[in-house]
Amino acid sequence: MAIKKIKIRNFKCFKGLFELELNTGLNILVGNNETGKSTILEAIHIALTGFYGGRNIRNELSQYLFNRDVVELYINSVNSGTASPPPSIIIEVFFDGSINPEYEGNDNSERVSCEGLRFQIAFDEKYTDEYNVLVSKKNMMSLPIEYYEVTWTTFARQAVTIRGIPVKSAMIDSSNYRYQNGSDVYISRIVKDLLSPEEVTAVSQAHRRMKDTFIGDDSIKAINERIRKESMIVDGTVSLTVDLGTKNAWENSLVTQLNEVPFGYIGKGAQCVMKTELALTHRSAQNAQIVLLEEPESHLSFSKLNQLIKAIAEKYGDKQIIISTHSSFVANKLGLENLLLLENQKIARITELLSAEFFKKVSGYDTLRLILCKKAILVEGDSDELVVQKAYQSQNNGRLPIEDQIDVISVGTSFLRFLELADALNLSVAVVTDNDGDVAGLEKKYADYIKENKKDKITICYDQVEDTGTLKIGKKPYNYNTLEPKILKANGNNITLFNSILGTDYSTIEDLQKYMKHHKTETALAIFNTDEEVVFPAYIMEAIRNE
Repeated sequence: MAIKKIKIRNFKCFKGLFELELNTGLNILVGNNETGKSTILEAIHIALTGFYGGRNIRNELSQYLFNRDVVELYINSVNSGTASPPPSIIIEVFFDGSINPEYEGNDNSERVSCEGLRFQIAFDEKYTDEYNVLVSKKNMMSLPIEYYEVTWTTFARQAVTIRGIPVKSAMIDSSNYRYQNGSDVYISRIVKDLLSPEEVTAVSQAHRRMKDTFIGDDSIKAINERIRKESMIVDGTVSLTVDLGTKNAWENSLVTQLNEVPFGYIGKGAQCVMKTELALTHRSAQNAQIVLLEEPESHLSFSKLNQLIKAIAEKYGDKQIIISTHSSFVANKLGLENLLLLENQKIARITELLSAEFFKKVSGYDTLRLILCKKAILVEGDSDELVVQKAYQSQNNGRLPIEDQIDVISVGTSFLRFLELADALNLSVAVVTDNDGDVAGLEKKYADYIKENKKDKITICYDQVEDTGTLKIGKKPYNYNTLEPKILKANGNNITLFNSILGTDYSTIEDLQKYMKHHKTETALAIFNTDEEVVFPAYIMEAIRNE
């Protein structure tokens, strides 16, 4: 049992209708901040469980659940005398497969017969008279949420209760801490999943005896006697005791420890691991068909995150999992073919990615940097990255590319793998690469992206001239077609200029070329830091100009 599709209308950041088709198994939501990743998880969880922020949604109704622009338009319409109908939040959940025949019908926005559920926060018609009086005053300041009601109906137009919904979700947000004393999630899990009824009774009795001991302590008796003597006005006996509470009061008195340190005092990383692991093994997650994970990478070290991702992949492969993340490692490790890119209330997805297995195994690549930036410039190494950034600064009043949401990314020799990903998601990318004295070979390598196969948003930038010379390094001919000699050439082989930039004192261009070859990083860093005016090769300038 899984969700095939979800439609969200007017909920939080989603103005109007937003639609998302989901994979039966794993779904990885990525996108920049405020694009709606968390909102999607919240919408699914509300529709299936009725809980928002750990509380019943009926008790949490607020105009802040509604899209701000929609509320503003509505209030303006009321105050201008052209009142439009009160806005509503609608979440439609289309189920995949046979969930329950009683849920099948066509009461959905598509008017197709299928199994599904409709959750709605909408104006309740029984308040029409009161509402009309309010509207007639034309001075509305906020959404009249007191006239709203929460309802669940099947696509067969039948009202249902939360208890009766056949598909359940478990929401795990390790980045937030909503429990009261930092340990009730853990204690609740012990009570519900580990202890037998006899053990619960034993703990309760031990807790009661602890309270009895407190009350019977001689020092407490003496203190109470003094309080009684000092109480001259109150009609009755004032004394100090402990809250006897209910028979389950002991649950709130216990404190979880890790290595004898109370839960609230351990590091956030350890708290995150414990909370996520326990939540995943909790009965609610075990029984849920859908697991919702909010940024599992929060506060985790690389090794701990690796353990968590392995557990998710191995233990919950039979469930529908929806994860929001900003971590390239998480996305790579779980499979980029499962990635859903959210931007401007639209979804881009990768249906087939030949390099997916590569990124799983070599998961350190910053794939999400490529996916989430406005434009990426791909280079081979650190020295190329520094030079490209300097070239961009020289043309943009000293701004770094990242300040304009342009990310210069070193990808080693994996250009084609990143280009496959960029092509699948229609991303803006420029590649800066050396021709290494073999333009024909380079053009063959990038044949799918140049000339007649040129993509609208992908540009391969390289020098089309093969330079030659007589210099040798040892017994090997010097390569005149890499970054350093191309920069020298673009500046007319100006020895004086580069001696000044590099802090050297060479008299021949050959000696300068040798130094730059053997000190690539130092050379690039010196160029990046210099105040001298440097001319950059045309293929580099093409990359930073291309939009």
